[in-house]
Amino acid sequence: LIADRREGIGVCGWILVSLSFLLVLITFPVSIWACIKIIREYERAVVFRLGRILSKKAKGPGLVLILPCTDTFVKVDLRTVTCNIPPQEILTKDAVTTQVDGVVYYRIHSAVSAVANVTDVHSATFLLAQTTLRNVLGTQSLAQLLAGREEIAHSIQAILDSATEQWGIKVARVEIKDVRIPVAMQRAMAAEAEAAREARAKVVAAEGEMNASKALKQASMVLAESPAGLQLRYLQTLTTLATENNSTIVFPLPIDMLESLGQKNRGG
Repeated sequence: LIADRREGIGVCGWILVSLSFLLVLITFPVSIWACIKIIREYERAVVFRLGRILSKKAKGPGLVLILPCTDTFVKVDLRTVTCNIPPQEILTKDAVTTQVDGVVYYRIHSAVSAVANVTDVHSATFLLAQTTLRNVLGTQSLAQLLAGREEIAHSIQAILDSATEQWGIKVARVEIKDVRIPVAMQRAMAAEAEAAREARAKVVAAEGEMNASKALKQASMVLAESPAGLQLRYLQTLTTLATENNSTIVFPLPIDMLESLGQKNRGG
């Protein structure tokens, strides 16, 4: 009753509360079953006495006493709620049409705010999540959307958490589930990726040819300084060919040997 006077229910309100309490005493113990409510561990009860929230805080868990005729209560579930955002048609910053869906995890941390500040807190959070998803993704390009899902999810979570604070909502997590791209765009992206891979392959092959030519140049300089090394290279080549079971063996003759034979023929 002291709390009621502080909330300013007035003399008439105090009289009605007194009559309700007197009615409970007269009809006791039958009325006790209508006055006692059981609130689960994950629930809270927001009690209204003559239209005003009693004590400005939620009751529970456990047993809660409700006076008939003057008190009403609303149960609020404090467990985490999973909100599936259906696929949203989004036009990205670079004018690409995509469909994006996601999921939002949130919970009620203030039962009084969830009841007193918004008509349907779950519906309001669901609609706000849809709008925020479209607004945030509309400012991103397709490449940013595909590569930066985690950063975009954190941005959406911060916006939702700030907007739903006055509703007693705490947004725990936001995830972007799927990004659907038109088939024509998928083919264009695949062709672009294939062309990029081919270009990189050609560059790697050109670099390999350049490195091989440098190595051959250095090898030729070493062989030019040592004629015996060239003969050993010939023998190594013959050994390699012989191990492959070839029926025909091509033996390269050194050019200087041919020149010496030509000089001997002229002299003879």
